[in-house]
Amino acid sequence: MLITRWIITALVLVYVFVQGHKLSQVQGPARAFMVVYAAAGGLVLAILWARVIGESVGSIFGGLYDGGTAEVEPKPFYSIAQAKKTQGKYLESLAEVRRQLQKFPNDFEGMMLLSELQAENLDDLQGAEVTVQRVCSLGEQPPRNVAYALNRMADWHLNLHKNREAAKIALEKIIELLPETEMSLQASQRIAHLADTEMLLASQQRQGVRVIKGVENIGLLQDSTALKPAETDAGKLAAILVKHLEVHPLDTEARERLANIYASHYQRLDLAQEQLEQLINQPNQTPKNVVRWLNSLVDLQVQHGGELEQARQSLQRVMDIYPESPAAQKAERRMQMLKLEFKGKEKSQAVQLGSYEQDIGLKRRA
Repeated sequence: MLITRWIITALVLVYVFVQGHKLSQVQGPARAFMVVYAAAGGLVLAILWARVIGESVGSIFGGLYDGGTAEVEPKPFYSIAQAKKTQGKYLESLAEVRRQLQKFPNDFEGMMLLSELQAENLDDLQGAEVTVQRVCSLGEQPPRNVAYALNRMADWHLNLHKNREAAKIALEKIIELLPETEMSLQASQRIAHLADTEMLLASQQRQGVRVIKGVENIGLLQDSTALKPAETDAGKLAAILVKHLEVHPLDTEARERLANIYASHYQRLDLAQEQLEQLINQPNQTPKNVVRWLNSLVDLQVQHGGELEQARQSLQRVMDIYPESPAAQKAERRMQMLKLEFKGKEKSQAVQLGSYEQDIGLKRRA
């Protein structure tokens, strides 16, 4: 039809042009017939194209409301399954999910909903594990989906069966399938903080609340020294953290705590810097963490005897690694205020190290 319209249009235009050219050479009232030929040609063109043009223009505006002629992408709907699950009809919900998965067998949302029903509502953790393994075996799934599915599997092992070893196997699967990625690093972190089976079981056992007897005649005490809680032995804590890091070297939280102990308790800024450098240079770390550790390094250099130039270099690293980023802008602003930070620390140290006479208000005048 379109080809026919263009052919007729071409013929009409040629005819109108030829007749108009002939009449333009005629003198007298006959030249007025040029208008008639033009109107006739216009009428034919209107009959041919008015409907087509109107539909085209109308579809542009109508498409804003009804989507136009674009094909709707088929996708599964789990609203019925979710409603059945909310009502406690777990088997019916499971059947509805399976019905949708028959049409869309590789749909991630459906497979995770299926595994959730199996594990949490139907006490079928083995079936949920099979479903998660299927998710991992699909090559088309994004890495984050695979990591999410295995993390959920670890959650179910821990929360439902208190099985630390099974949870560890699920997390180790992330490291195996997604090596040298941010997801594998997070899995290593989580393995480092897994509680043992006894602690998991103890969390479910009700224990009596022991009420400690308070201090008698508290108003008659000369000072409040006895009321202070016992301080944690920093040396013992450092030894525990060192042993922990020998087993779990990627545990960033433990390494941060060790760095702070080295700086604040042992006054060993060099050892603290070494721990933070290991964190900063870990592969696959997020920019947010790297920036935080570089700023923590500057804090330690300011507070524990570092040099101004060292702190400047640490902030310059932020600007070099992440140029034109908000973190780089903050680092530049902090660099401008760095001298004030060092001066403020010097003043506070001068006050703390000063010597003052005790009970000066009770002395007699000389």
